[in-house]
Amino acid sequence: MRTILSLFTLFASVISLFAQKDTFHKELYLGGGGGVIYSRMDFVPSVQQADQLALLGGLSLKYITEKHLGLLTEVNFAQRGWSEEFDPESGFTYNRTLNYLEIPLMTHIYFGNKTRFIINAGPKISFLLREQQQMSGALADHLAQLREANPDEPIGMQYAPIGEMKRVDYGLIGGAGMEVKTGMGDFDLEGRYYFGLADLFTNRRSENAYFSRSAHRIIETKLTWYFKMR
Repeated sequence: MRTILSLFTLFASVISLFAQKDTFHKELYLGGGGGVIYSRMDFVPSVQQADQLALLGGLSLKYITEKHLGLLTEVNFAQRGWSEEFDPESGFTYNRTLNYLEIPLMTHIYFGNKTRFIINAGPKISFLLREQQQMSGALADHLAQLREANPDEPIGMQYAPIGEMKRVDYGLIGGAGMEVKTGMGDFDLEGRYYFGLADLFTNRRSENAYFSRSAHRIIETKLTWYFKMR
């Protein structure tokens, strides 16, 4: 009797599994959202920095291909950059904002029904559109004096114009958060971390590069509102 019950339970479980698989319907969602970015640069040699707070926003497309799994892609406008730290008595200040068009392509994993725990991870490619920098007069005068006294030294290479930056950036992004399904749509709130693999400035010795490393490091929080398309 125990053997029969065990076989019956196993059979029922298999039937249930196939039934769930057969009745699963793929889902497609279109959304829009935004959030905040805490960005800095990984410079080698190092540059003393503080996290720079900026904004991101854009459109999202989420395709649930099977239970607990799907794909997520976005097109975002994002502000990155860095702010340098100096001795307060020096009168030096500097910050730089880099505007990017970002396209991540991530695997989307979720657990739950109405309220879901979500994980997103994958590669991201970005394109530098424009930049803006703010430098105090005291720092500008100081750099001019240093360059005049040491014309052969690579001084202040992080202040180079946009023409000396690489316009394409790529790296890996991943994050986790919560999704709440409501009658007004789905709301996804998540935190993400971006690890840049490309350098902003050249690192080739043949080009007399100063930085051997100049990659983006970003923490972001994003809220997205999704509407089910089918």
